[in-house]
Amino acid sequence: MSDVAEQIAQRRAKVAALRRAGITPYPAHFHRTHTAAEARAAYTQAPTAATPVVVAGRMVSRRIMGKATFAHLQDWSGRIQLFARQDHLGEAAYEQFLDFDLGDILGVAGTLMQTRTGEITVEVQQAQLLAKALHPLPDKWHGLTDVEKRYRQRYLDLITNEETRRIVRLRAQVIRALRQFLDQRGFLEVETPVLQQVPGGAAARSFVTTYEALDTTVHLRISLELYLKRLLVGGVDKVYELGRVFRNEGISHKHNPEFTLLECYQAYADYLDVLQLVEELLAFVVQEVHGTLQVPLGEATLDFTPPWRRETLREAILRRTGIDFQQYPDAASLREAMLARGLPADPALGRGKLIDELLATYVEPTLVQPTFLLDYPVELSPLAKRKEDDPTLVERFEGFVGGLEIANAFSELNDPEEQRARFEEQLAARAAGDEEAELLDEDFLLALEYGMPPAGGLGIGVDRLVMLLAGAHSLREVILFPQLRPTSR
Repeated sequence: MSDVAEQIAQRRAKVAALRRAGITPYPAHFHRTHTAAEARAAYTQAPTAATPVVVAGRMVSRRIMGKATFAHLQDWSGRIQLFARQDHLGEAAYEQFLDFDLGDILGVAGTLMQTRTGEITVEVQQAQLLAKALHPLPDKWHGLTDVEKRYRQRYLDLITNEETRRIVRLRAQVIRALRQFLDQRGFLEVETPVLQQVPGGAAARSFVTTYEALDTTVHLRISLELYLKRLLVGGVDKVYELGRVFRNEGISHKHNPEFTLLECYQAYADYLDVLQLVEELLAFVVQEVHGTLQVPLGEATLDFTPPWRRETLREAILRRTGIDFQQYPDAASLREAMLARGLPADPALGRGKLIDELLATYVEPTLVQPTFLLDYPVELSPLAKRKEDDPTLVERFEGFVGGLEIANAFSELNDPEEQRARFEEQLAARAAGDEEAELLDEDFLLALEYGMPPAGGLGIGVDRLVMLLAGAHSLREVILFPQLRPTSR
């Protein structure tokens, strides 16, 4: 029997012994008076008062010294030390305390004191088992270092890794700050359908399921856009949603098939108005989370102070590859130009996708400081309004930070006839083999025919934003339960 298996067997035996003695190892009720942080604060406020407290949490360390024992109890607010003495508890209660295992969840009543080393401590008067841990915790010196196990058993990761707990708190701060900013600007938060008959608003494959009651096929949404724009038609001038979206794609350090997206739309605004909104929004969020607009990322320091650097997509690609995509009006000529410069050019890709490949490969990784790229080819933006001075481009920008795209925005196309034509072009691309091309949404087109005001729209990938602000290297670090390959237990 392995050491871990033996420990599990011993813990199960303890549970059985408690049940035989009429003691439940998992009682239903316990009332604590202080968290660990509150208990430490209470002692700081009254260091000589022997303040009584009742704390609860997981026992994560223990040091037995004969008839006295030190331990640490951990809850979400942090840790607090326990001090148990046989001469204070009595022999039977002290032996019961020693019978607890690391990982057990305990409720402890006692008084606050400070040890000679200066650590605020609860001197134990009574201890109760609240939940018996049948499995031992990871080794206290090395923690949970198996990355795959950290993601699959996030509960263990949270127990053993302070960095993971920090990221969880930071994520909550980011989401709270996003809402606070938009609410203060008069945006209305709404919820739109997750199950949709026609998934739209993005170039992505959907997850498909069956709605049994209606005997129809439905899709998990890939975007929030088309329903939020229906609300613009209905007269909601400023609207946003923070929601989960689902894209049936691969997994990487910057892609997870289920992720959190913020989308907001403002009537009587264009993409340059939204650009300013993004600068102000992210400056607010960063200041709220970090207390400064300068955020370390590896060897760099990101500066979110407005205004951000601005560059057209055309200029950015030309400067890094020598290719001016405006000189090549079709896929064949652009592909030929790429190959002539020794750049790979997939023969299956259309002109828009080839331009997107140039952006992703040669431009995006270089955009470390907050940067906006403006004015995209119409092929890449079926829902955006054309530029008046160049109808081959649309009024669209993407925001990049740390080599990642975190924001996408444009002046919204509100001409129903042109929108239908754009959708039909997308259907042709889908018929030619592009599985990510947009579908035609007749209900959305009907809404546009009732009149949608000119508007600017924005999408921000919340997980990527959190990843940057947390200094993490993968989305899996900031999504509590990332998608992983199935495995047997």
